[in-house]
Amino acid sequence: MPRFCANLTMLFTERPLLERFAAARAAGFDTVEILFPYDDVASDILDRLAQNELTLALINCPPPNYTGGARGFAAVPGGEERFRHDFRRAARYAKALGARHLHVMAGAAESVAARDTFIANLRWAASHAPHQSLTIEPINRVDMPGYFLSDYDLACDVLDAVAAPNLHLQFDTYHAHRITGDVLATWARVAPRVAHVQIGGFPGRNEPVGGEIDHPAFFAALRAAGYRGWVSGEYTPAGRTEDGLHWLRQKQDQAG
Repeated sequence: MPRFCANLTMLFTERPLLERFAAARAAGFDTVEILFPYDDVASDILDRLAQNELTLALINCPPPNYTGGARGFAAVPGGEERFRHDFRRAARYAKALGARHLHVMAGAAESVAARDTFIANLRWAASHAPHQSLTIEPINRVDMPGYFLSDYDLACDVLDAVAAPNLHLQFDTYHAHRITGDVLATWARVAPRVAHVQIGGFPGRNEPVGGEIDHPAFFAALRAAGYRGWVSGEYTPAGRTEDGLHWLRQKQDQAG
């Protein structure tokens, strides 16, 4: 059975962030991820992880929270110094919190120069933090207009060009469906490169049940591929978070 974790940026938002750790543990999760933890003191987050015996799967780079600002700039020509400055801070947070993966966001850009910038920045980041697992994720341009990394072929090309052992692909079912229209075929093509998975229903990006994505078939494909990483619930609950976790309880019952 896949190992499931909770995205605390999107789930349990009925509570302040520091109260979501206990809620996630009570709901049956033993691992969480936080997209942008930088608004809170690292020691406070570390305390909540320890108190609730939780593992941290992933955080995003760059800091701080992107509200009102750019959603990454690793592929933006001319922003190399800013990228390095903010990556250093994100890497320190990841190390302090024990985050398994650090997702490097490309930002909005589109040109050959953007590809070259992205590759150069990723090479530097992989070398600067050789013991930190880094991920890149194709994100659809409906939700994030102009985002550079919006194609799986491009993502594979970038991974090949960087050729760093600590750089991997991040796979999100919601984004994959909006980009390609075929989650299972896309997964079959890129599975060996994937180190972290996120799930969300389509079209509403709510719970991973029903809708246009066959998540039970996707979970079976994960097992068939021998995927051993985490699968994070990264979606907007249709109502109260706990009321929509029947998909998780069903998987737990199957495992038991």
